[in-house]
Amino acid sequence: MARRRGFWAELQYQNQLAARQREREARARARAHAAAVREAERAQRQAERAAVAAGRAREAERKAAQREAKRLHEQYRQAEVEALNTALAETAEDLSSVLAATLDVDDFVDLETLRVTARHPPFLRSDLEVPTPEVVPVTAPPEPQFVEPEPPRGIGSVFGGKKKHAAAVAAAREAFEEAHRAWQAEAARVPALQLEQMQQRDAREHQRLAALRAAQEQYRSECHAREAEAAEANESLDALIRGLSAGEDAAVDEYVGIVLGNSVYPEVLEVAHDYRFDAESRELVLTVLIGAPDRLPVEKSFRWVRARDEIIATALSRKDLKERYAGVVHQVALRTLHEIFEADREGRIQTISLHVATETKDPATGLERRVDFVGVGAERDSFIEFDLHNIVPAATLEHLGAALSRNPYDLVGIDTAPGVRGR
Repeated sequence: MARRRGFWAELQYQNQLAARQREREARARARAHAAAVREAERAQRQAERAAVAAGRAREAERKAAQREAKRLHEQYRQAEVEALNTALAETAEDLSSVLAATLDVDDFVDLETLRVTARHPPFLRSDLEVPTPEVVPVTAPPEPQFVEPEPPRGIGSVFGGKKKHAAAVAAAREAFEEAHRAWQAEAARVPALQLEQMQQRDAREHQRLAALRAAQEQYRSECHAREAEAAEANESLDALIRGLSAGEDAAVDEYVGIVLGNSVYPEVLEVAHDYRFDAESRELVLTVLIGAPDRLPVEKSFRWVRARDEIIATALSRKDLKERYAGVVHQVALRTLHEIFEADREGRIQTISLHVATETKDPATGLERRVDFVGVGAERDSFIEFDLHNIVPAATLEHLGAALSRNPYDLVGIDTAPGVRGR
């Protein structure tokens, strides 16, 4: 089983996966694959519209629409084939450049750049920071005023006018007094109403302040937890830096994990690692586990068969499959050696004993078994002098005295691996 990545190694690995995903998306937008997919979708929509139009048109128009629908459908299928073939070409390019992809990248990891800073989200209950609005106190209505009815004028003042006026004044006075008593009663209630208003406002303000204190306390607690987590991570990083400076086994192992976590391979190629550093011999014993041959695509190309309206795949020849998988195995071996030696600027690792293998089901027992494809030992001083831009991977491994599988694709393993010891 491959080793479980440490915290820093997993962090680097996830960061690299995200960066690789962003690169893939940007490349897909810029290259023909995205254009082919867009063209396929456009052609499909046009074909569907033309098919609908064909059903509604008159006979002559219907036949023309059918021809157009057929043309657009063919265009769509061809675009679909182009998209599939473009994706195949990208995968083939990725697999053929497993080694080249890392040669122009500095694999050294500056551990200081891994320091963690706690990032706090904004306080989400800013609404509680707004004080409860002051109340607008209730007031008594205006005090009613007595208005005496107009006295009669002219002839009306002669024929009973004064008597009628006196009756009107008496009625007005009675109505006024009744209204004034009602006003007095309402005005008398105003102080109590105002007090109730203030008490209700004060209660809401008290609730707001209590809720604000609780929310602020929770926020401070969460911030403190984030700060503590960042501090703990940075203390762990400090310990790693000190241990690495001292050449401690565990620290070098952790650094190797970080470097390998940075090494992200093509999506179709599964890669995992198991490793152990020995400070006394200054040797790293490392196994790279890659996906089995049957996990790689086998298609060479796709084509559309017009008569059956079917897209079919042309398979790679067995020779091509064997050569491609062997090439991947050899590139992975050299890539791993290169990345470790380049990242170890201080030269703590003087030799690497490397295996490249896969895990698969044994057809005889049904149990998981490991098949080693490469066993090689490399010394730092000689390996870093190689110009890996201009080599044939299999030849370089043979130059290093590696034990190589004759046929990795058919899961033929090596008998022994030489290994080396540090001097």
